[in-house]
Amino acid sequence: MKEVQTLYYSADHKLLDGNLLEGQAEGYGSDDDHIQFVQKKTPRENDLKQISSSSSGSLSPNAAVQSPKHEWKIVASEKISNNTYLCLAVLDGVFCVIFLHGRNSPQNSPTSTPRLMKSLSFEIQPGDLIEKPMSPMQYARSGLGTAELGNKLIAAGGYNREECLRTVECYDPRKDCWTFVAPMRTPRARFQMAVLMGQLYVVGGSNGHSDDLSCGEMYDPEIDDWTPVPELRTNRCNAGVCALNGKLYIVGGSDPYAKSWTSCASLNIRRHQSAVCELGGHLYIIGGAESWNCLNSVERYNPENNTWTLIAPMNVARRGAGVAVLDGKLFVGGGFDGSRAVSCVEMYDPAKNEWKMMGSMTIPRSNAGFATVANTIYAVGGFDGNEFLNTVEVYNPESNEWSPYTKIYKF
Repeated sequence: MKEVQTLYYSADHKLLDGNLLEGQAEGYGSDDDHIQFVQKKTPRENDLKQISSSSSGSLSPNAAVQSPKHEWKIVASEKISNNTYLCLAVLDGVFCVIFLHGRNSPQNSPTSTPRLMKSLSFEIQPGDLIEKPMSPMQYARSGLGTAELGNKLIAAGGYNREECLRTVECYDPRKDCWTFVAPMRTPRARFQMAVLMGQLYVVGGSNGHSDDLSCGEMYDPEIDDWTPVPELRTNRCNAGVCALNGKLYIVGGSDPYAKSWTSCASLNIRRHQSAVCELGGHLYIIGGAESWNCLNSVERYNPENNTWTLIAPMNVARRGAGVAVLDGKLFVGGGFDGSRAVSCVEMYDPAKNEWKMMGSMTIPRSNAGFATVANTIYAVGGFDGNEFLNTVEVYNPESNEWSPYTKIYKF
């Protein structure tokens, strides 16, 4: 980066040093007008020192080089078809590759253009498929609970650097928007939630002041309100919650009709901050930590004989991971591996009893929420090792890639 200040995209699909165009005016283009270079290289640090030494007066770096502005600029573009251009661009300070569809040839980008599409005479036509960043949550959340309810994504509670939250947000994938629903009665984080008989259950967790909670509550979408449920026999934080065969399990079982909690068989390995999920009539508890040692072990619960069985371990030991089910397989992603937050994702095939590494998320996410909505896996919030997150990304099984963008049709 000390040597190359500006790059341009050549016709043979290479990024070349902008120094090669020294002295060329802005708007340099090839003979066939396929490549258009619209930004000259910036002064190098060595050049500034030479100017300073040859000048009778002093020259401060700030006087010669202004602080970089967050502008929208086309760096280079190549004509792909009659109305399609592949562009290298700087969008709000981020170097990006974008595709643009337009009626006319691209014009030279002005030095500052907050409305890129208009300045380049590009127009989005009705019916065009475009990508845009997915709308973030209103609150950054880590240790939150997520679930699918009515083809929408529910994100509840969690914590950030300031407080433990009781707010609940609802994401509609069709509209790409978040709305608030009734808040929980108790602020809580480090919990999981499950849907049973069309209602949402949250149990245990931490309220930010005491380590563990025994209380729980149920959300009824018809009245948009939460009501208490019977308390657990013991306080539990970082426990897994899952619905299976008409019962609610919190590494133990409950009978919602009797409104009481009963004990189930104990796990083979003590663990907390595990990912819990139901698949094929069985309950899975994945990873977590024993004391503070991260685990890659996985156990499967059979409700018919009330037994836990160890199955194939994950490739990566992790606690605070997210889990979701898609096409009869488990997807486990993110978490903390003992030293850092991770972005890697792996898939479990119950027919083969094996784990396979999949495409990683775009950023590390520990204590994020995972949920499947309309056959799409969403990763929500979490902690990347530096910041609490309010962002969302989705998994595309066809490309085996995660993306923070959503595709919409312009009408």
